[in-house]
Amino acid sequence: MLKSKRVPTYIGETLLTPPPVEPIGGYVPMLRETYYKIQHYDAMPPFFMSIVSGADHWLFVASTGGVTAGRAHADQALFPYYTEDKITENSENTGPKTILRVTRGAQTWLWEPFSVRQQGQYHVERNLYKNIPGTALVFEEINHSLELVFRYAWRTSDRFGFVKTAWLRNASHFQTPCEVELLDGLQNILPANVSASVQNIFSCLLDAYKRSELDEETNLGLFTLNSRLTDLAEPSESLAANTVFQVGLNPLGFLLSSNQLDAFRFGGQIEPEKEVRGERGAYFVHAHVRLQAGEEINWYQVADVHLDHAALARLRDFLRLPFEEQKQAIEQDIDFTTFNLQKFVASADGLQISESGLATTHHYANVLFNIMRGGVFARSYWIEKADLMDFVHIHQHNLTETYAEFFAALPDNIHLSDLYARVAELDAPDLRRLIHTYLPLTFSRRHGDPSRPWNRFFINIKKRDGSLRLDYEGNWRDIFQNWEALAYSYPQYIEAMLNTFLCATTADGYNPYRINRAGLDWEVPEEGNPWANIGYWSDHQIIYLQKLMEASEAFYPGAIRERLNQPFLSYANVPYRIKPYSELQKDPYNTIVFDHALHRRIEQEVKQRGSDARLLCDSEGNVVHASFTEKLLTLLLAKLVNFVPEGGIWMNTQRPEWNDANNALVGRGLSVVTLGYLRRFLAFFRQLIQHESGAFTLHSEVKDLLDAIAAVLKQFHPVLEGTFTPEQRRAMMDALGESGSEYRWRLYHHGFSGALSQLSASELQAFLAMAQEYVDHSLRANRRPDFLYHSYNLLRLEPGRAYVDRLYEMLEGQVSILSSGLLSGEESLKLL
Repeated sequence: MLKSKRVPTYIGETLLTPPPVEPIGGYVPMLRETYYKIQHYDAMPPFFMSIVSGADHWLFVASTGGVTAGRAHADQALFPYYTEDKITENSENTGPKTILRVTRGAQTWLWEPFSVRQQGQYHVERNLYKNIPGTALVFEEINHSLELVFRYAWRTSDRFGFVKTAWLRNASHFQTPCEVELLDGLQNILPANVSASVQNIFSCLLDAYKRSELDEETNLGLFTLNSRLTDLAEPSESLAANTVFQVGLNPLGFLLSSNQLDAFRFGGQIEPEKEVRGERGAYFVHAHVRLQAGEEINWYQVADVHLDHAALARLRDFLRLPFEEQKQAIEQDIDFTTFNLQKFVASADGLQISESGLATTHHYANVLFNIMRGGVFARSYWIEKADLMDFVHIHQHNLTETYAEFFAALPDNIHLSDLYARVAELDAPDLRRLIHTYLPLTFSRRHGDPSRPWNRFFINIKKRDGSLRLDYEGNWRDIFQNWEALAYSYPQYIEAMLNTFLCATTADGYNPYRINRAGLDWEVPEEGNPWANIGYWSDHQIIYLQKLMEASEAFYPGAIRERLNQPFLSYANVPYRIKPYSELQKDPYNTIVFDHALHRRIEQEVKQRGSDARLLCDSEGNVVHASFTEKLLTLLLAKLVNFVPEGGIWMNTQRPEWNDANNALVGRGLSVVTLGYLRRFLAFFRQLIQHESGAFTLHSEVKDLLDAIAAVLKQFHPVLEGTFTPEQRRAMMDALGESGSEYRWRLYHHGFSGALSQLSASELQAFLAMAQEYVDHSLRANRRPDFLYHSYNLLRLEPGRAYVDRLYEMLEGQVSILSSGLLSGEESLKLL
């Protein structure tokens, strides 16, 4: 292949400097802490970063300098909440912008750090720094041609907002001073009260409503709407402001738009701006500084969102203070906000000291992003009565009145173990269920960022008075994997995590879309919206439950056994109706019907009664309760009715099987990963009841389904000595499918009748043992020469059966790490 040679290229009389070839990474001390530095980061393709905070800030930055930021959610943004690609591409007109006119002797140079406008015109080095807590990001450009260094950092302050700190240093090797006239500021600043949808859809119309003002006494920039956007013939005032102020420079004036930037670039005069309407907002400070050789100056620009009149008055008072007091207050609050974040991480065991700095940082980051999803317990095991009562009231509005004496007797703060002991004395299934699912978490938020704009995040950690709010929210697949790790830091909450999981699963054996403090919710179909898809996400269900149960047994052996027969768990009443088995075969991609009437009725009852109206209730409106054993069985039976011998679990509930790369498309896919997790679940379940001798109480409908499945397993049990013919496989699949279909039909049309049946421990032990035999048989059939387990079709290879038998013999009675997919082929050989 022919390679082109580099040809010297000029712009005017300036020889373009080629970009660096290789980025270099490593840890460096900086700003009183340790940062990771990427030298020559501009040699890499553009990448996206997040800045985290101990408060409710969100800040996403591209390596190009493009940025979006705000507080709490995307509708309280400082810069437009665009998608990642637009943020990356808009660095020239959104976010930080610095333009310098540098004079040494009789000559003046124009320098625009980090801009593509001057790419290659100077010999520059660009470096990027991020601190270990993830709360600060520093961009640095060293202009070797002009012997100047410019840096700016993004940091957050709970009190003040978003802090952009700038440094300019004269790095002259010849000890020559320089004069610098500069414009430094922020572009495309949004006014308050602008939603993300308005930013993205009505941006042109929005510009017409914008108003940017300068408070001349304090130089505070105010960014507001003349009125809210509306087509109604009525007043609609916008009584909040986004703000920007600067401290540290002696200003010659301020600009509130980007209209005069080109005039400054070309050496012209600029006129200060005090008010701008109908234009995109900006805040630029115009200043002149003289730098001696080796001298460095720094200044701050601080922005915040959605300030009311009282907050603006307090901010104006602050801006009347001397610079040193302002600087000290800003830096102290930045440190406090970072310290608050580190407290959250420390409480989840995220701070460690290791010989490997990279491993230490990696562990910190893992824990940080885990608690940002799953939350962290605000006061360890201490419970505030006021918040507990608020939680109970959200779920059942009348329950705090019904048990007024119980709550009156509680102290304002009570330890979790004492609370459990007190409620155990009451015959109150609803109250017991709610107290045993109470999780006083904070800092949790549903995931979402500009690279995944379909996920709407909400950092709901503050009340109106600024005090800490206890709340959590997350997609089912996300929040339980985060709680799995959090459980090891707070083991006394494992029971509540388990109960929350089980109380939210449905009677047909699946789980809702999202879990939150108020309970649960589900996806609703929206005509024409391709992102509003209904369906059950069931792939992560068994393994997340299994991990929580294993953690419970590790910390509190026997605790689960004590409540196997205690009926205080609930069922979610998700308005999905899985079609009959005959219909599933006709169109496996369209298998669920949304019950709009039930959905509307539930939502109406939620307003009247509380969020427990989303649970399965009897004919009198009382929550249906079930035992721990019954809840485990409904999940197991839902998998078994979709079992395909020597294949896997048929994933036919309209949502992808994300755990299994070979079965990512729902409908015709069989998941052997779920089958492997089921094996682990069965082995654990058998150990759990191996010493039980009594009987378990189940709803009769669940007992009937178990009996029907047991009959099918017994019928085909002799086939396990060899292999299934296609006819046998289809016959067993049909029998299981019809059993599940009949159970669902009774459930959807009549609910639970209230009749109860007894299941003896010996019956359950025999059933679980036989189910495990089938799972083991199918896992052997699916093992491939690469030591992995695949099941995207029903082909069966026969690789050394003796090897597989020996593995199962070694793992009998233990958690099967092979069938869960945790060992690679090489590791499996080492195990042998």
